[in-house]
Amino acid sequence: MKYRTFFTTLLLFLISFNIGIFMITFTMFKETIKNAEERSLMEHYILTSAIAKDFQAVESRGIHIEGVIDSLLHQYSNFSGDKKVRLAFYQNDQMIYSNGQEIVWKSNLLKRSEEGNRQVSFQKLDNHTYVNVSGNLPAPYEAYTMVYLYETTEAIVAWEKMKNMLYTVGFILSILLAIGLLLLLGQIFKPLSQISQTSRNIAAGAYDTRLPASGNDELAEMAQSFNYMAEEIQRQMVELTTAAEKKQQFIDNFAHELNTPLTAIYGYAEYLQKAALDEDDRLSAISYIMSESRRMHVMANQLLDLANLKNDQIVWEAQNLTDLFQSVKQTLHNRILEKDIQMEFSSEIDVIYGDAYLLKSLFVNLMDNAIKACGTGGQISMDAVWEAGKKTICIRDNGKGMPPETIQHITDPFYRVEKSRNRKEGGTGLGLSICKQIVLRHDAELKFISHAGEGTTAKIIFTTS
Repeated sequence: MKYRTFFTTLLLFLISFNIGIFMITFTMFKETIKNAEERSLMEHYILTSAIAKDFQAVESRGIHIEGVIDSLLHQYSNFSGDKKVRLAFYQNDQMIYSNGQEIVWKSNLLKRSEEGNRQVSFQKLDNHTYVNVSGNLPAPYEAYTMVYLYETTEAIVAWEKMKNMLYTVGFILSILLAIGLLLLLGQIFKPLSQISQTSRNIAAGAYDTRLPASGNDELAEMAQSFNYMAEEIQRQMVELTTAAEKKQQFIDNFAHELNTPLTAIYGYAEYLQKAALDEDDRLSAISYIMSESRRMHVMANQLLDLANLKNDQIVWEAQNLTDLFQSVKQTLHNRILEKDIQMEFSSEIDVIYGDAYLLKSLFVNLMDNAIKACGTGGQISMDAVWEAGKKTICIRDNGKGMPPETIQHITDPFYRVEKSRNRKEGGTGLGLSICKQIVLRHDAELKFISHAGEGTTAKIIFTTS
């Protein structure tokens, strides 16, 4: 692109420049020729008129012209002081006088017109250029013809020197222009080269590569736009990489979660098949197989819920918070009694809007996690308040809490803070992932505040009324 632009621009300049020089030199040549013709015609007219008057004066004194013609014409031989003028005089077709003996006069110099008009032409004689003007004398001396030669060699040579000088200067200017144009295009195309190199670097994986952007011109704006594009590409690539890692982590975790119950089921099934068992051992093995099967069934249903939450439309209805809390408390009644948990509820808000089934599932999961985190005699509170003009529901417990570095992962599928505890209590690690999707489907925000040994607070912030 750079060199194509360079050669195209240079070619256009050379064509235009040389056409300009040609037009100038051609115009000057025409002007030189025109001036020489006008001078020659004017001087020929003056000479012929003066000679005709001299002939009249001689005849008026009764003297024949033929006898004195040499002396009459000789006084005009030095008409031009710089010796650029040559004269020849003809009577009919016979030359009777010439002051240019060094010139070999040719018959084609004599160009007589039947109408008596003067004829103008250019003649090349002995490497000299002349303007040739021939014409008859005025009546009654039409039989006499005067040929006037004006040498234009110096003017033509001067024109040729000027022409050569112009072309030489043009050649030098063309070289200087070519060098300057190449340097200029180098500066102009430098950002494009940088963009090309930066694009290749980004394509090769160096997503943090950026263009230098300085100034307020179009190139700076282009560099800023390119850098913005590069930042977006880098951000999206990070997101894609993170998403791919999460998907791979999900697959790995799912395979691990599936492998544990399947291994147990297969082991007990093989044990039942090959070992001679009494009734108690047989019932114990069958019970364990059924327990692991139920666990796989629960996990499958939770995965289906998680998938459906991303696609299904929810039913928006007004939900009374007090009734919703009582329903959740009733669902968890047995677990609350087992651990002797104290439940408290307070509300500054009467209703929230959303899907009744999903909202109950959300609060059941969050409170169930709070129950798991609490020891015997723990405390859990659910408060509905206004914060920064938004409806906010806080579920607090005084359980073990979590270190801050684990909070960002607790909504990832199959993630467990304490794997041994969750396995004992039958958890699959999908509960909080389902909670997150329910919250997102309600255009809300889910936050966790926790410190090890200080309990955990789960906040659901509704951005809609």
